[in-house]
Amino acid sequence: MVEEKERQDQGRVPEQGPAYSMERLSEAFENSARRWELIVYPSLFAFIILAAYGFFLVYNLAKDVHYLAVSVDTNMTRLASNMQSVSDNMGRMTVDIRTMSAHMSDINDKISTLEPMLETIGSMDRSIQQMTQSTYMMQRDFARFNHNIARPMNFMNNMMP
Repeated sequence: MVEEKERQDQGRVPEQGPAYSMERLSEAFENSARRWELIVYPSLFAFIILAAYGFFLVYNLAKDVHYLAVSVDTNMTRLASNMQSVSDNMGRMTVDIRTMSAHMSDINDKISTLEPMLETIGSMDRSIQQMTQSTYMMQRDFARFNHNIARPMNFMNNMMP
């Protein structure tokens, strides 16, 4: 009997009316819901995976930033102590340069007293050159004298017993 009714329903034009419209709307909604299920559920699953991966990335980034902050803090502490040492050394260097400046002015005063001495040393140099020439002349004269005296003395030495 059910088969007969189905055959009759297939050949007949469906009824028109509010019940038919609701049934048709219901079928359209179910078909639409099935299509959305094919899109929404995989998308929801992908979103959950991406959210978990995003949380993992943010967690690792926070851990790396913490490590970076600790490292920078340690290095800044060392840098501050080194800068203090540099500042102390610069202060000592300033004192040493002031002392050197005072010594340089003393050296300048002493060099100004050396200028007259340099003139005297120049005249001493000329005098020593003249003495050297005179000594050379004396050496030549002694050589001639030795040559002139050696002959007669040689002759006299031969005569003496």
